[in-house]
Amino acid sequence: MHVPAGDGREVAAHSAGFWTNFVRRFLLCLFLFASAIISACTTNKTYTKIPTWSEMESAQAAIDALQLTDPATNGEIEGYASAVSVNRGEDIKLFVNTKEPEYSIEVLRMGWYGGRGMKKMTPVIARKSVSQPLPILDAATGMVECDWNDPYVLHVPKSFEPVEWKSGIYIAKLTAGTSRKQSYIVFVVRDDERHSELLFQSSVTTYQAYNEWGGRSLYSNPRAFKVSFNRPYRRGHGTGDMLYWELSMVRFLEKEGYDVTYTTDVDTHAHGERLLSHKGFLSVGHDEYWTWQMMDNVEGARDHGIHVAFFGSNPAYWQIRLEPSVITGEQNRTITCYKNETADPVSHSDDPAMRRMTTVKFRSHPVDRPEDALVGVMYESDPVQADIVVSDAGSWVFDGTGLKNGDILHDLLGYEVDKVSGHAPATIQRIAHSPYDFHGNTRYSDMTVYTAPSGSIVVATGSMQWSWGLVDPEMEGKTYDNPAVKRATRNILLRFGARPATDKIETAQEDRCCKQQLISFQKKVARRPSKKSKKTAV
Repeated sequence: MHVPAGDGREVAAHSAGFWTNFVRRFLLCLFLFASAIISACTTNKTYTKIPTWSEMESAQAAIDALQLTDPATNGEIEGYASAVSVNRGEDIKLFVNTKEPEYSIEVLRMGWYGGRGMKKMTPVIARKSVSQPLPILDAATGMVECDWNDPYVLHVPKSFEPVEWKSGIYIAKLTAGTSRKQSYIVFVVRDDERHSELLFQSSVTTYQAYNEWGGRSLYSNPRAFKVSFNRPYRRGHGTGDMLYWELSMVRFLEKEGYDVTYTTDVDTHAHGERLLSHKGFLSVGHDEYWTWQMMDNVEGARDHGIHVAFFGSNPAYWQIRLEPSVITGEQNRTITCYKNETADPVSHSDDPAMRRMTTVKFRSHPVDRPEDALVGVMYESDPVQADIVVSDAGSWVFDGTGLKNGDILHDLLGYEVDKVSGHAPATIQRIAHSPYDFHGNTRYSDMTVYTAPSGSIVVATGSMQWSWGLVDPEMEGKTYDNPAVKRATRNILLRFGARPATDKIETAQEDRCCKQQLISFQKKVARRPSKKSKKTAV
């Protein structure tokens, strides 16, 4: 730029103007950069991809709990239990198949146990293997069912002390004698006589719906219309979906010392009266497949003042029927789900009570019983990997968390998500409203709470991954641990009337550090690179 010689005032004026504009532009850039950082903390930027099944199965928490060293990946050893649950003082049969001449069984209980994740309940039990018959395929329904021999009969002791073989999620660790390959059998030990504060339900019907052992499931191609519990689980090294969606909540509850006993959704179907012996009923993770009786029994518990928490998503989506085993005659060993009104024979019945048992979505005709009337939300989308965005930080659920409206719970929205729809109770409160991208469009997921006329509090997180914030599953390269999620969960359970044994020791410390941890956590999130800078409206 040319400046006339000798004109000092013009040079000075030009220099002052240059620096004024430079400062203005610098401040504008700084403002835009800060806005981008704030946007990253308060919107649903997706920083990690959706975890794969393999990543979840190989998470460190799962490996620790299973004592996993060499998993069977080609059916080297596998097994199933004669029942999904057993009461203390009863027997359960464990059926095992391996081509190796010998194998061993060791029974473990899932929990916290100082971070080890399990407790050994039996010594190593040596067994001789037998040749098992091939599974039976029903060509008409696609059902695969086993009729194996020579089970190991496990007696679950019952003592006056409930801490011995206490209610919980148990696994039988199977080890092949020569190859040392490992697989597992999962089952629940109940304590029907004990009136614990909380009742944790394991969603085994959903495990089984997705189980493709033998080549058929409710999702296989060709699809089965019936699936049997008389076969091993293919996923989770034989534990079904327990590792993915339930283990973190189990570890949290037991680490905190909550008074909790365990059950399954098959037990909820058959013995709904047991729900009335507890203050709170917990549906955790992926609880998709329900019977009409399950809906009756959970609604009945709510209407009797029992609090209900859905720490997951997609609950009560498909209606199923539970039927006896074709082979053994044992009750509730077969799941029937046609997912099509005209294909299901009961839909043609002249009896309206029978027609309502048609295995379609609960929200669909002729069932006409939308799940959000109970849950508060209903399934909307999958797969999703995003952030939960707080929309009502003043809710009692978020007391003591330090959260503000627009703050995020990073990466805890997914894998399936729910939203408020048209049948939710009139008292519904939406406390998180979370945007996410779905095939190029913005959708929203919701976390809700409502109080029923009975006084029952019903909470729904609208996300399967909520419990990952309680005890991190420790997937490689990912962090889910979140102090605000822990505090919110404690708040919910406290409203239910359940108080952790560690409360007096740890809650005061958590109050002091929770806000500081949250600020530190959000700063860490803000520093992560994002591929997009476009701000999503909250």
